[in-house]
Amino acid sequence: MSETYGKKEAGIAYALMLFTLIGVAGVQHFYMGKIARGIIWLLTFGLLGIGTIIDIFTIPGQIKKVNRR
Repeated sequence: MSETYGKKEAGIAYALMLFTLIGVAGVQHFYMGKIARGIIWLLTFGLLGIGTIIDIFTIPGQIKKVNRR
């Protein structure tokens, strides 16, 4: 039986990243269930912006990985 409850979407993660302080808040990581990473992004302003830039390219892969769990 396939369960779609809790399935994450890259578009929502991108929207959260773009609309919350241009991604430095790390809300996209909280959405994906990566609480520790979200806190790190929140406290370090997206790893001084570098982590946010990396997220732009890696969110689709991160979402796929989260959805496989």
